[in-house]
Amino acid sequence: MFSKNIVVADYKSTSMDTILSSPLVKSFMAGAFSGTCSTVLFQPLDLVKTRLQKSVNLGSKLGMVGEIANVIRQERVFALWSGLVPSISRCVPGIGLYFTSLHWLQSTCGSESPHPLESVAMGASARALAGVAVLPFTVMKTRYESGDFHYRGLFQGMHSTYSKEGIRALYSGLAPTLLRDVPFSGIYLMIYRKLKALSSDGQTPAAPGVTFTNGVLAGSLASFVTQPADVIKTNVQLYPKKYGRLKTVALVIYNERGVLGFWRGFLPRTLRRTLMAAMAWTVYEEMMRACNIKT
Repeated sequence: MFSKNIVVADYKSTSMDTILSSPLVKSFMAGAFSGTCSTVLFQPLDLVKTRLQKSVNLGSKLGMVGEIANVIRQERVFALWSGLVPSISRCVPGIGLYFTSLHWLQSTCGSESPHPLESVAMGASARALAGVAVLPFTVMKTRYESGDFHYRGLFQGMHSTYSKEGIRALYSGLAPTLLRDVPFSGIYLMIYRKLKALSSDGQTPAAPGVTFTNGVLAGSLASFVTQPADVIKTNVQLYPKKYGRLKTVALVIYNERGVLGFWRGFLPRTLRRTLMAAMAWTVYEEMMRACNIKT
C-alpha cells in the first residue's frame, strides 16, 4: 500500500513537472508576470485616460496633468489606482493568453524570417483570442476608472451589471475593443519584429534596454493608429444603453468636439500603452531567454 502511494505520488509529480516545463505554460507564466508588473505601475495613466474620454468630459479643457490633480484633490492619491483589481483580472490572464497564443502560432505556422503581413496576422489573431476571453473584466475596469460607478468589489460589480443591464452589458464594446486591440497588436508585432531584427545580429540577443526602446517605438505608432477606436470603446462600455451602436457614439463625440474628440486622452493612453507593452515584452523576452526558449 505504501509502495503504491509512492508510485502515485511520483506519477503526479512527474506529470506536474511535465506541465510546468511546457513552452506554452512558460509563455503564459512569463506573460502573466510581465502583465502584473506593468499593470500596477501604469494604472494611473489608464484611469486618467478613461476620465478624459468620458462623453461628459469631452468639452472639458482639463489635460492629463490637470485631471491627475483633480483626482488627487477630490478623491485622494490612491484613487489613481481605482480599477486596479479588474485591470489585473483583465491584463494578467489576457497578456498571458496573448503570449501563449502567439508562441503557439509561431511554433506551428511561423517562419524564421516572417513577412510583415505574417507578423500582423499573428499579432492580431493572438490579441483577438485574448481580448474576447477577458472582455467582461475590461468592461468593469473601464467603469471603475470612470468614477461614475461605485461597486463594492469586482464580482459584486459584475453581478450588479448583469442583473440591471443583462449579459450584453458585460460584453459591451466588443467591436470597438477588437477594432482597437487587434490592429494595435498586429501593427505592434510587425514593427517590433522589424526593429528587433535590425538591433540584433540573429546570434546575440539584444540588451534589455534595446528591447524596451524597440517596444516604445512600436507602441507609439500602434497607439496613434488605434486611438479613435479607444475613445469609442470607452463610451460604449460606460453607457451601453445610452449609446448602443458604434455610429451613435461616434456622432456624439464628433458633434461635441469634432475630429479632435477622437484624440481625447491620447497622451496618457500612448504613454501607458507604449510603456506597458515595452515592459511586458522586455520581461517576457528575458524570462523566455532564461528558460532557453526562442521568441
